[in-house]
Amino acid sequence: MLRDKLNLYLDLIRWNRPAGWLLLLWPSLSALWIAAGGFPGWHLVTVFTLGTILMRSAGCCLNDVADRDFDKHVKRTANRPVTSGRLGAKEALALGAVLALLAFGLVLTINRAAVLWSFAALATALVYPYAKRVVSMPQAVLGVAFSFGIPMAFAAVQSQVPLVAWLLLLGNLFWVLAYDTEYAMVDRDDDLRIGMKTSAITLGRWDVLAIMGFYAAYLLIWALLLNAEQQGLWFCLAGLTSVGQVVWHYCLIRHRSREGCFKAFRLNHWLGFSVFAAVVLVYL
Repeated sequence: MLRDKLNLYLDLIRWNRPAGWLLLLWPSLSALWIAAGGFPGWHLVTVFTLGTILMRSAGCCLNDVADRDFDKHVKRTANRPVTSGRLGAKEALALGAVLALLAFGLVLTINRAAVLWSFAALATALVYPYAKRVVSMPQAVLGVAFSFGIPMAFAAVQSQVPLVAWLLLLGNLFWVLAYDTEYAMVDRDDDLRIGMKTSAITLGRWDVLAIMGFYAAYLLIWALLLNAEQQGLWFCLAGLTSVGQVVWHYCLIRHRSREGCFKAFRLNHWLGFSVFAAVVLVYL
């Protein structure tokens, strides 16, 4: 029974699907490098890596409890532990609270500024699961929540959050809009039936074009902030790799098939890694 319970917990936090926390990790690590002007030290890298995994796992617990009455009507999510009744809502929330407290414990090892900003990060994470009821583009709310590692990184390194951090967050928000719209396209038919609000539904037939625009805005904003025109060959190659991935994503989603859109979403962490690699190359 203990093994079965552990398997339920691991399924709840999507342990076998690391793409979710990688989407959070790469922007945070990129911001650490930018804020520090190079390698920020193993302590901060470890704290942000473990904290990202813990907070993403805690977010899964809250999201599944908040959406349990909707998820049972969606083919892809109907068998989730809370939705299927194999795990109670209170137990899932308790697990999420423990994971969030562990993440907060890591933040306490940094500085006062990071601790204070962590409360804002938590607030955005708590709001998102309920934004899907009232906001036509809830992916924008998710974009803020998934990008908050950026100001947190600057607070951890510089004890302040300068304008460049917010501009990086804005750029990253466009990336989240792109990949989470791809994700929403997978469930569009089910979401229309149950009345869920998503960017895929709001954008309608303009979804693919909008996603390409979001990707372009993301890469352009980050390139400008990193002074791309002044960087060397390796940075340019990393940038071209990122652009190539966007083109590949277009090929995957242009027919709007469930399989193609879901594959594009799952592969987005490689785009985040490419941008992180470009950032690291800037400061070598």
